[in-house]
Amino acid sequence: MNRDDDNVGGARIFAETIRQIRALTPDCRVEVLIPDFQGLEEPLRIVLDAKPDVLNHNTETVPRLYRVVRSGARYQRTLGLLENAKKFSSAMVTKSGLMVGLGEAMDELVEVFRDLGERRLDILTVGQYLRPSKDHLPIARFYTPAEFQQLKTEALRFGFRHVESGPLVRSSYHAHEQAEATLAV
Repeated sequence: MNRDDDNVGGARIFAETIRQIRALTPDCRVEVLIPDFQGLEEPLRIVLDAKPDVLNHNTETVPRLYRVVRSGARYQRTLGLLENAKKFSSAMVTKSGLMVGLGEAMDELVEVFRDLGERRLDILTVGQYLRPSKDHLPIARFYTPAEFQQLKTEALRFGFRHVESGPLVRSSYHAHEQAEATLAV
């Protein structure tokens, strides 16, 4: 059975994994990276009921590039999932990540930061897109360390509790420190 074999997008597997981790290691903090569940609310509720410490769903890119970068995903579905996570579990720490270097403009990124901030996202990661193979999208440009600092400064204006921004930042980059930073607030 794979996660497409049920009608909740594998949500039960995510939830059971969280429960099993807690049963074996009660003090372990759990971050879960989930799909958008095709915009369905029930799978999100199933995962939230298992009480992960951090709920992560990556935004990946700006709306204009969504169909090219994430062919099966929809920007509004991503925003809806992150908004519903806070609606269904207001204390849940939410997280999302973006890749840059795919052809987006700074104003487009700032608009995504605004959209995510309006959904009360807690943790944002911004990293350089690196082409995994010649069969993947080419890199449109490399951002400089100063530009990553500028992105972090821009993002922090929208109320995130923690922002990681740098060339090698990925969703899991310093995840422990990211989660700790949200506890300190």
